[in-house]
Amino acid sequence: MTTDTVLDRFLRYVVIDTQSDASSPTQPSTEKQKNLGRLLVDELLAIGLTDAHLDEHGYVYATVPANTDKQVPVICFCSHMDTAPDFTGTNVKPQLLRNYAGGDIQLKGDPQQVIRVTDHPELKNQIGNDIVTTDGTTLLGADDKAGIAEIVTAAQFLIANPDIRHGTIKLLFTADEEIGRGVDKVDFKKLGAKFAYTMDGETAGHIEDETFSADGVEIAISGVAIHPGFAKGRMENAIKIAGAIVDRLPKELAPETTEGREGFVHPTALSGSMEKAALSLIVRDFTDEGLATKEKMLEDIVKDVMKAYPGSTYRFEVKQQYRNMKKVLDRHPEIVENALEAVRRAGMAPVRGSIRGGTDGSRLSFMGLPCPNIFAGGHAFHSPLEWVSRQDMERAVKTIVELARVWEERA
Repeated sequence: MTTDTVLDRFLRYVVIDTQSDASSPTQPSTEKQKNLGRLLVDELLAIGLTDAHLDEHGYVYATVPANTDKQVPVICFCSHMDTAPDFTGTNVKPQLLRNYAGGDIQLKGDPQQVIRVTDHPELKNQIGNDIVTTDGTTLLGADDKAGIAEIVTAAQFLIANPDIRHGTIKLLFTADEEIGRGVDKVDFKKLGAKFAYTMDGETAGHIEDETFSADGVEIAISGVAIHPGFAKGRMENAIKIAGAIVDRLPKELAPETTEGREGFVHPTALSGSMEKAALSLIVRDFTDEGLATKEKMLEDIVKDVMKAYPGSTYRFEVKQQYRNMKKVLDRHPEIVENALEAVRRAGMAPVRGSIRGGTDGSRLSFMGLPCPNIFAGGHAFHSPLEWVSRQDMERAVKTIVELARVWEERA
């Protein structure tokens, strides 16, 4: 049996196009995600995980059997196979920059694309490391193929080193995480885990036990359509109504003007004709009260704009997307405590933080599987500037191995 490094695996996975598609109604949304799923099943079977399989929804399940007599809670490590629709993942050409000497990194496929140290200060901690980038024409897919490579490599390490005692460990690789459907069809009974960890964070040493709470808002506007030649005093143009609503959104509550624990209201799509217009927005906050306040403000703006258009009507619909996982994780402090200890044992100072976004773990936590997020090492997700270092992926592998050990020790 060949022992592949985490870098070998990562370079193999990123060249497989697994972009998900929000407009597709199927599960998985794109059949090509299963191409990676099939490869992963083959690799997991090859390292000795006899139950590894791909189900019809595009999920990969596998088990690393326990090798201890202790009653250890069953934990799961989870990553997603799809890449974001935001930027192409077709024909990825990973570039390996060995022994990074510092400075900006120009990408050779598109010299306009430069990973600048000023924009990516984490590069200062990577001197001497081996960095994987794209050629500038695609995203890399470290989000979250780095996580997958780390989990498979750690599983192989545990199988090859039976002296490391651990309980039953479940592996779960999901589809469609990037379009918010990552855990829609997970079979929790089959998974059989008590707690889980997504390997889907960024900087080495970071563990996130808090996410945004998230809603989507759909606003549909029906205007008054009339031939423009006879429109005076009668036409109410739905496109202009939608534009007026967007114009009234507070500038200080946008993704581009907020950071840390500040939430935002963000228009994501706008379509329309004179007669009808549709506006989609996402609302984000760390508290449910913050979400409700922003949604009320948004509807107040719509009502106020509509006063000038007495013949027109609107529909305002809020759809829940996910909630802050901290509510659930605070009931099980040992999940995060054990992860912090694993990071320490892997040689890093742990940093506990919150995500300005969500992960599969947000929804898993509320579906009965408490699930914080551990770093996978990638940076500049969803863009052609995406990069990851080999050493950070190796630190993540070590963290998974140590975490398996900590759960067994403390059981």
